[in-house]
Amino acid sequence: MLLTRFSRITAIIAMAVLALYASTAQADVGDAAEDRLLTELSRPVASILEELLQKSSLFESVDGFASYYARKFEGRRTTSGHRYNPDKLTAAHQSLPLGTVVRVLNPSTREEVQVTVNDRCAPKSFHFIDLSRAAAKKIGLWGKGKIGVVIIPLMEDKLEDPA
Repeated sequence: MLLTRFSRITAIIAMAVLALYASTAQADVGDAAEDRLLTELSRPVASILEELLQKSSLFESVDGFASYYARKFEGRRTTSGHRYNPDKLTAAHQSLPLGTVVRVLNPSTREEVQVTVNDRCAPKSFHFIDLSRAAAKKIGLWGKGKIGVVIIPLMEDKLEDPA
């Protein structure tokens, strides 16, 4: 049943995208706009749908805080069994399933990063995520200790090996 609903949604989105492109293609546009349109039309519909699905979430987004791993954890095993690598886009969260891809947004700068949860952090009374060094640098957290963020879980088991 879920697959049928997904197929219907996919078909509706695909028809809407094609209708939008068809109406745009008929409009009188300049050469640069026409080239952009041709580039967009040549993109497979599947990749457009993948983008839409990646930006959607089955979970609710929450306001919380983010910090980053201390240097002393470099090379240590995470809960998932992988070794912590500060150059990978990974994170620790107290309750999200391991393997969940999460978008972390810094609302003050609008910078965001997608990370894979592969570790656990200590339970806190507020929503909290601990980011790798690379992820912290991407959202402007590096050197600040802790900042307020929006945590948006996207999907489970998307990435096979984050380490």
